[in-house]
Amino acid sequence: MFITDEKDHEYRFGDNGPKYLMKGPRMNFALVQFQPGQDFKAHFHNVMEENFYIIEGEIDIVVDGVVHHLTPGQFIHIEPHEVHYCINNYDKPVKMVSTLAPYQDVDKVEIDNYSY
Repeated sequence: MFITDEKDHEYRFGDNGPKYLMKGPRMNFALVQFQPGQDFKAHFHNVMEENFYIIEGEIDIVVDGVVHHLTPGQFIHIEPHEVHYCINNYDKPVKMVSTLAPYQDVDKVEIDNYSY
């Protein structure tokens, strides 16, 4: 058992990207934030499934070429091998929870030149 506080962690890219509150041993748990116009490179996971739960703001999450517009209270589950891409096309920051399981130290495959 452990307890942590969001204030003790940083977003990967300063004001955006994932902020991991837990990495392993069985899952990852992160808060993810994107400012207006920001995105996260398209990728997929070989083993891990990924979930996003929208806390505030709006986000477009593209899964295998299909755009899903998500708003607060909505949840999306992404299976292994499904290519996904997140972009904030809106005028306010988006904040969401991300979980990845089962934990793998290296499991992300980035996609270059992704278009949807």
